[in-house]
Amino acid sequence: MARLNALVSKIRSKNAGPFWLTIDIFCETQEAFEAIRQGLTNETVARVFEQPKATVKRFELINLRVIKFSLPRPQIQGSVRDRDMHGASWAALIGSLEI
Repeated sequence: MARLNALVSKIRSKNAGPFWLTIDIFCETQEAFEAIRQGLTNETVARVFEQPKATVKRFELINLRVIKFSLPRPQIQGSVRDRDMHGASWAALIGSLEI
């Protein structure tokens, strides 16, 4: 097993509008893409971000070797309780997962 951030070239998180976050996982090799494709489930992502599994959306861009997850923001962007206006810090939570 290896940590996710050791297998990929980049993990990025960002806003997908004021109500959603997107986490992009960029794989340099097809082998890494397949390992993450099989080893990282919606259930795991939902658990890490404390979201119901049904709210996590997964997109696989095979030709680009990118896996994207979108999920609701815990706080609306720019609200008083929002601590990450741009959604950039969420990538760190997923990078340490063992795959």
